[in-house]
Amino acid sequence: MSGRLLKGARVVTPDRVLDDGWVVVDGARITAVGDGRPPETADVDVVAGWLLPGFVDLHVHGGGGADVTASPDALRAAVAFHRRHGTTSTLVSLVTAPLAALEQQLGWVADSVAEDDGVFGAHLEGPFLSQVRCGAQNPAFLRTPDRDAFARLVDAARGTLRSVTIAPELPDALDVLKDVQQAGAIAAIGHTDATYVEAMAAIDAGATLATHLFNGMRPIHHREPGPATAALRANIACEIINDGVHLHPSITALVNERPDRLVLVTDAIDAAGMGDGEVELGGQRVSVRNGEARLVPAGSLAGSTLTMDAAVRRAVQQCGLTVVEASWAASGRPARLLGCAEQLGSIAPGLAADLVVLDDELELTRVMRHGRWLET
Repeated sequence: MSGRLLKGARVVTPDRVLDDGWVVVDGARITAVGDGRPPETADVDVVAGWLLPGFVDLHVHGGGGADVTASPDALRAAVAFHRRHGTTSTLVSLVTAPLAALEQQLGWVADSVAEDDGVFGAHLEGPFLSQVRCGAQNPAFLRTPDRDAFARLVDAARGTLRSVTIAPELPDALDVLKDVQQAGAIAAIGHTDATYVEAMAAIDAGATLATHLFNGMRPIHHREPGPATAALRANIACEIINDGVHLHPSITALVNERPDRLVLVTDAIDAAGMGDGEVELGGQRVSVRNGEARLVPAGSLAGSTLTMDAAVRRAVQQCGLTVVEASWAASGRPARLLGCAEQLGSIAPGLAADLVVLDDELELTRVMRHGRWLET
């Protein structure tokens, strides 16, 4: 058999672990997967620990000191930082900004997608969000949902817009939500003060994702359950920032109790990997202390300093998920949501040879993208 044989690891597939597993990679693709006696091939790579599919992060604002909205080079640097932590496919998330700035940034993302270096497309987190639940979004640039404005953003993205977060209670939000779907993007609800009924109306209209569930939305109350309850009852995909700051570990476990609901994301800003200090997000000051990012002086959480390898590790060690469940939430489920599960997100023949190796403590040791080991 031609190709490179990876053996010696516990191979994590969508439904089980192959304890004596092996994977054959030929070029940029996986060509065979199995356990027990591997096929004969001249090129053998012994891999110790766990072998998982590369992570797919739907929500990244920056990392390694680079903000994706600063410049095309900064965008590439942020993506490269997260790739070193196992994220082989990234949705670049753009915070609320003036329309012209968003158009420019969407163009950068489109250029990066064409370069085929790990950027899968753009996520618009704004500008059609609630003033009441804006969190770290700059309130000066929030807008009422506007179909003409959205059409401009779609044109600027040149076919690479993959996800849009909208507050569904705003005027004309459901019309724009339908336009999002028409553009081939995921319609997400978030940064919202919607009631349960308003959130369910958006889900009935086609919303399939809740942006960072529980954060940036009306909290659950027994007389007004709000959007988080709507998302959970409707069993749509729910982003979770599993950093131990945004949510208690039991919430991650709760969301995971129903199949295909949990999607691990980072919502990372440029401060990820940089230690304590001050940065800027969407024109606002952010203070980072002990890895926790908050607006100055308001104190609202302002994204995270999380990486996907840490999110997966916490999901297993702190939240009680199995490695299979954590891997699916970090790779297979987001790939399915994006409509690219036949291309990537799992260890299976025919899919992209995007892989991560974790040691016995679930610390990342190696990353492969398109069949090539990367420096980490």
